[in-house]
Amino acid sequence: MRSVLLSLLLLWLSHAAWANNIQISNVSLTGQNTTNQTVLIQFDVSWENSWRLSVGPSNWDAAWLFVKYRSSGGSWNHASLNYVNGTAAADGHVQPAGGTITTPSDGRGVFLYRSADGSGDVNYTSVQILWNYGTDGVSDGQIVDVQVFGVEMVYVPQGSFYLGSAISGTEVGHFQSNFLGSPYQIGSEASITISSAIGFLYYNTSAGATVGDQSGPVPAAYPKGYNAFYCMKYEVSQGQYVDFFNTLTTSQRTDRDLSNANHKNSDGTVARNTFAYTSGNATTTTPDRPVNYVSSDDYLAYLDWAGLRPMSEFEFEKAAKGPVTPTIDMYAWGTANIHAPSSPFTLLNDGTSNSLVSDPGVNIGNGAYTTTMSGLGGPLRCGIFAASATNPTREETGGSYYGIMELSGNLYERMVSIGTPGGRSFTANHGDGALDSSGAHNVGNWPAVTGGDIGYRGGSFANSANYLRIADRYDAANISNIVNSRIGFRGVRTSP
Repeated sequence: MRSVLLSLLLLWLSHAAWANNIQISNVSLTGQNTTNQTVLIQFDVSWENSWRLSVGPSNWDAAWLFVKYRSSGGSWNHASLNYVNGTAAADGHVQPAGGTITTPSDGRGVFLYRSADGSGDVNYTSVQILWNYGTDGVSDGQIVDVQVFGVEMVYVPQGSFYLGSAISGTEVGHFQSNFLGSPYQIGSEASITISSAIGFLYYNTSAGATVGDQSGPVPAAYPKGYNAFYCMKYEVSQGQYVDFFNTLTTSQRTDRDLSNANHKNSDGTVARNTFAYTSGNATTTTPDRPVNYVSSDDYLAYLDWAGLRPMSEFEFEKAAKGPVTPTIDMYAWGTANIHAPSSPFTLLNDGTSNSLVSDPGVNIGNGAYTTTMSGLGGPLRCGIFAASATNPTREETGGSYYGIMELSGNLYERMVSIGTPGGRSFTANHGDGALDSSGAHNVGNWPAVTGGDIGYRGGSFANSANYLRIADRYDAANISNIVNSRIGFRGVRTSP
């Protein structure tokens, strides 16, 4: 009997310590079945500050795990994982002690999370996921290289929530239930009428703002945020982008190269982005910082490659606010209070995985914006406030209702707007892990990169505090495919 051989490669997709230190190690292949043409991929995975709660947010964090392989030194491809009904027992995966594995029907990856309530670091050993290598065209005698990637995600449960703010809120273009002047409740995934009539969803325009065409309806297929989904816990980091880039072919790398004139050189500066590439593999000396200078094409390509999808602007508000009635001018941490020191933050160990803010605000919301970031000139590392907070409160750590970090500040979030016909036609298809020959995504009904289908919300290190407010939609339908130091992204996936 011939075996599938493994050239062992270890990659850590999320690098930042303290808050988002997911590590994958000891990758091997075992239990080959040449009749079914399957093999188990075994590995250990750990990350810090994990949780599962049955009360309050009633949610958990998880690792989205997916596999890339190449045969005989060829191009990297996305592995097809076994699916029968989504449970580990039926799908042939082996769950670690204390962990649960669920598989979406497309087999692009699996979710691993706590099987019982608890909090703290997790270290799962001998995780096994079943690969249908025959489905991917790999024969029994081929030598394959395998890489296992992991992304920290947060489960956002199904349920009603509120869009927008009260009519007295100062957030530009915020959603409201017109003319009632109150936030608009989402109670299902049904189509939504956009109208200035009483009780319908509406938003006002403002001079200079790009909030949308005030048209509709928003179709049922557009993800409203009512159904459960997983959201990346942090903005995509420079290390994650490097790992993505290094699996691309030479031709695919051309347009995804952040060091070229269309990316980091586009605004004449390099704001704390250390992505470097000439030949061979790309590198970064600051893998823990969120990646900036990415275009919307880069954003969509990464999400397709990872088997994720773009986030809708409704899902952005749900991820931040949870089910509670929002207060006016609130930030992701649930209040309108934001730290405004007389001098910017002081950083310790800047550029490392344990970088900290030495002087965060106490009993007030912490975010990276102009007042706290003057002179620093770029984003802080992913999850920095969770590690720096004097007290582990939602305000001081900057966390959302569900425990998602940096939805206010650091880098702008990209999301699919309801302010254009193209944005409203988004149908939440997931990436399949494969890009076209030029390195672009190839998923149907994803937004166009120009014309306002992709908007920007949540503010950045270079913005004033008002842009960080969750209901603010100043750039929610911005018509440009902007590449600059202020914009990053994260992805989501509909819950299996």
